[in-house]
Amino acid sequence: MNDVKNAIQNGKTVLGIELGSTRIKAVLVGEDNVAIASGSHDWENSYVDNIWTYSIDEVWKGLQDSYQKMAAEVQQKHGVTLKKIGAIGFSAMMHGYMVFDKDEQLLVPFRTWRNNITEQASTELTKHFNYNIPQRWSIAHLYQSILNEEDHIHNIQFQTTLAGYVHWKLTGKKVLGVGEASGVFPIDLDTKSYNKKMIDQFDELIAPQNLSWKLEDILPEVLVAGENAGTLTEEGVKLLDVTGELEAGIPLCPPEGDAGTGMVATNSVAKRTGNVSAGTSAFAMVVMEKDLSKVHPEIDLVTTPSGNLVAMAHSNNCTSDLNAWVGLFEEFTQAIGFEVDKNKLFETLFEKALQGDADGGGLLSYGYLSGEHMTHFEEGRPLFTRSSESNFNLANFMRTHLYTSFGAMKIGMDILTKEEGVKLDEVLGHGGIFKTEGVAQSILAAAFNVPVSVMETAGEGGAWGIALLGSYMINKEENESLEDYLNGKVFAGQAVKTVSPDSNEVEGFEQFMERYKNGLAIERAAVDNLR
Repeated sequence: MNDVKNAIQNGKTVLGIELGSTRIKAVLVGEDNVAIASGSHDWENSYVDNIWTYSIDEVWKGLQDSYQKMAAEVQQKHGVTLKKIGAIGFSAMMHGYMVFDKDEQLLVPFRTWRNNITEQASTELTKHFNYNIPQRWSIAHLYQSILNEEDHIHNIQFQTTLAGYVHWKLTGKKVLGVGEASGVFPIDLDTKSYNKKMIDQFDELIAPQNLSWKLEDILPEVLVAGENAGTLTEEGVKLLDVTGELEAGIPLCPPEGDAGTGMVATNSVAKRTGNVSAGTSAFAMVVMEKDLSKVHPEIDLVTTPSGNLVAMAHSNNCTSDLNAWVGLFEEFTQAIGFEVDKNKLFETLFEKALQGDADGGGLLSYGYLSGEHMTHFEEGRPLFTRSSESNFNLANFMRTHLYTSFGAMKIGMDILTKEEGVKLDEVLGHGGIFKTEGVAQSILAAAFNVPVSVMETAGEGGAWGIALLGSYMINKEENESLEDYLNGKVFAGQAVKTVSPDSNEVEGFEQFMERYKNGLAIERAAVDNLR
């Protein structure tokens, strides 16, 4: 305990904060990279004028709240007021659209990754670059704004992401980590920066608009893991710590996206490794040995925080509808006079799913709370349906909702493994859906037909992942790679639980997916006719 207290007092700690889609979490780690204290703040996106957004006030309120709760835990557990920190890192939901004018004012409300409103831009840029540009990428949002002839495009001085915005305000530095930047604009794997040829192609494309800026002028600088990305300013202290106890001058690592921090938190930054992050959205990331043979609109190409190629199969929807159904069961238990712990409720229902038929009993659901680009839906309608012959029971109901949570993502993964022949040794899972031991692991192993592992630190998530990147920046040895640092100084001796695929369940998931694909017409009818 004294070692931890000394580490806190002497600034030998690292703070990671991640702004996720439903929670902002702050994690402070010690010299052994183990969490000392944490704090979190729940928040939700708002749907305003047909745009999924978070207000800037909510950003700062949530950051300050999560920081204060973490600092209060430090005080409570260790009797120390947090003043010094060895390094800080910020992470957030990738992509989206944040543009600012010369007075550093946000020109339009923050447009998150969840908005499927850039189809024209996405299609045109993909064709123009011969490189997949998904709808949620920042460059697609920018180009769509230009195509829409929105007034604000003439006043743009700076474009960044949510993580880049927070980092900028706390340090004054307009930078992004390469993993985060790879969801803004395509990266040149040799230079570890934006693809210069495509930058020039974009400028030529928009030349008829006679805008006052060139793309390279408004984008943040790209940095790789381990580089110094500035220091916390006096102004930044006031934005983060409302008590003013924290000292300025703390170094910050490059801000990263939740995809990159997920790779770090699961030690999935080496080739032939993959990880699945499952929460409001779900994405599978595979570190590639070589390029894909052709452009696939379902597959994003991004990078690790070190700049290595990663193929990402991303779905906009994962657990939101599943969580809503669990909430309904909780409401029922309360209505009949029982108070059940929410974690126990999840555990009971998840474990029940393992008793279901391998194919889910003929049931079908789509947890499309929002649009789903993987299956080409601009809007979503959560939907559950069955035939009169389906085996409708609680086990199959829960199994079906777990299956469908990974359904859209599996379509992308099948392209990688079945069409492109990508080889995977194992997948590491992290996110709330994996908290009930073995259940979501078994489902995912069946979906991907590959062993799925969950580490004891899987619940730490992206805030821990960005803290590790901060730790790497200040503690790495000369020429020590991120892979070597994670293997030797973070995950050595880490307890890992692995579930191998069951052939019967693999076949059952394939049967479910046939039903899933065939039933998309039902979802289309719901989107088109239910307003």
